[in-house]
Amino acid sequence: MATPALTEAPETPKKPAKIKLEYMTGFGNEFATEAVAGALPQGQNSPQTPPLGLYTEQLSGTSFTMPRASNRRTWAYRIKPSVVHKPYSLLPQGRMRSTPFDEVPAPPNQLRWNPLPMPTEPTDFVQGIHTLAGNGDASMQNGVGIHLYIANRSMENTCFYCADGELLIVPQEGACLFRTEFGVLEVKPGEICVIPRGIKFRVELLDKHTRGYICENYGQPFRLPDLGPIGANGLASPRDFQVPHAAFEDQDGDYRVVAKFGGRLWQAEYNHSPLNVVAWHGNYVPYKYDLYKFQCINTVSFDHPDPSIYTVLTAPSEIHGTANCDFGIFPPRWTVAEHTFRPPWFHRNFMNEFMGLVHGEYDAKAEGFLPGGASLHNCMSGHGPDAETFEKAVHAELKPQHLSGTMAFMFETRFICRPTRWAMETSELQNDYYECWQGLKKNFKGGH
Repeated sequence: MATPALTEAPETPKKPAKIKLEYMTGFGNEFATEAVAGALPQGQNSPQTPPLGLYTEQLSGTSFTMPRASNRRTWAYRIKPSVVHKPYSLLPQGRMRSTPFDEVPAPPNQLRWNPLPMPTEPTDFVQGIHTLAGNGDASMQNGVGIHLYIANRSMENTCFYCADGELLIVPQEGACLFRTEFGVLEVKPGEICVIPRGIKFRVELLDKHTRGYICENYGQPFRLPDLGPIGANGLASPRDFQVPHAAFEDQDGDYRVVAKFGGRLWQAEYNHSPLNVVAWHGNYVPYKYDLYKFQCINTVSFDHPDPSIYTVLTAPSEIHGTANCDFGIFPPRWTVAEHTFRPPWFHRNFMNEFMGLVHGEYDAKAEGFLPGGASLHNCMSGHGPDAETFEKAVHAELKPQHLSGTMAFMFETRFICRPTRWAMETSELQNDYYECWQGLKKNFKGGH
């Protein structure tokens, strides 16, 4: 979406008015909250006359007949229902792309990108979305879109929703307020938030600018992974997920809603703020999570475990044990393995790995992988520690070591991630990435 050119950099955005944020806790719970006492009806979902003159509206995140354990829906009690708006019309796509990802052939090469530079023209969250890659078919509800975002101004009188998938947002720089239909989340680097499919929201900057990553999950909603023999506890604890209390805007005026629907951007005019839910109850809700609360499970004897032990959230597919997308992290942790090559081993995978770096360094790459940057290693493409990291690891003294000051993450998906044309042509693509492995020497001593 085009933005007007400026002759100078924009001023620091005004910070949103300070509000006291409180959260409910839990994952997949049945929540109930009201911003005005008496707004929630008691004993039924849709009374003939809802309290306080509100409208009743149900938002379904799954089919009506989904088994109860997986069923997602929320009842909202709002000042005006979502149907009150003028018709939607197409918008320019900007840098945002969707399925089918067929602009350019997907190469089997290892790919890596530098961080996106911050914008110099006024750019809000939606205008700053740059699609890097994706897969699957949004209309068939499988696959993912992988995006980067940059912004230097808040969204004003504008909201956004995605009908194609839920959005897992990973800030890398700059805190933001996510004002949603169901309440307000403050999210800073080191945290994530998930905005389910269809929920409208507005992003307000709390710092001069912001940058981060988005996984647009076209498939089944993210959930906590099963723990198997780990037991009842470990990894991400359900009680550490935070859900907003109801908060609403009773404002009339000129508003617009931008929708991602069917792979395209659309815009409609509203005569009121769509963030007008006074009370709600249900389990289809936005939420946030502090990645530093993740409990790592790691070896205390030998060998590097599979990275699946770092899974925070998983979106399953119809194939048991094969995720549409896993979200895993590599946070600060102890490494104590004996007589072991401690960094991730060289590997080729059935799954496809997109990696980002929120903070610090990643233990498999000595240099070149920068906070805000990204890498993509597709199905069966060899990858692993660079030459410098390898040499250090094979000669390291194997004493207990705390990997501190780091936070890397991975979107791991079952389909090949197909880069966009922009991703393959941008100057941020590191065309010399392959060089980091060319220094690996032949060490074989068993020849004749």
